Amino acid sequence: MEEELQKQYQQYVKQVTPTHSLPLQMLRAFLTGGAICTLGQALLNAALSMGLDQEAAGSVCSLALILISVLCTGLNLYPAIAKWGGAGALVPITGFANSVAAPAIEFKKEGQVFGVGCKIFTIAGPVLLYGIFTSWLLGLVFWLGRLSGS
Repeated sequence: MEEELQKQYQQYVKQVTPTHSLPLQMLRAFLTGGAICTLGQALLNAALSMGLDQEAAGSVCSLALILISVLCTGLNLYPAIAKWGGAGALVPITGFANSVAAPAIEFKKEGQVFGVGCKIFTIAGPVLLYGIFTSWLLGLVFWLGRLSGS
């Protein structure tokens, strides 16, 4: 009896477990990441055609990609893009913007301080913390080196 139940359970698990095709996942990631990068290049070209220099155009492009990513997260579109495109949706700037915006949206019901304020950096927080601290520390070392005449 118990053996029969075990077989039925294993059959059920096999039936409901999704199967994944690695080549298909890779193609979807390539297409998604490529589409995001193509959008970024189009934004960069548009900014350059408006007369901005390379640095300013790059900043406009980055800010536009962040805005689009946060809007897609807020409209609940980014999870569908990430589900379909997998790792391709984690192109650094858009994936990072999504990782900051998603916890803020998820925990807004807990209030501004304990919800949004505490949870907004759940995923991105360690990256920001160590990045800012390291840059501060290196700036201090550089400044001390300049003071000592090195």
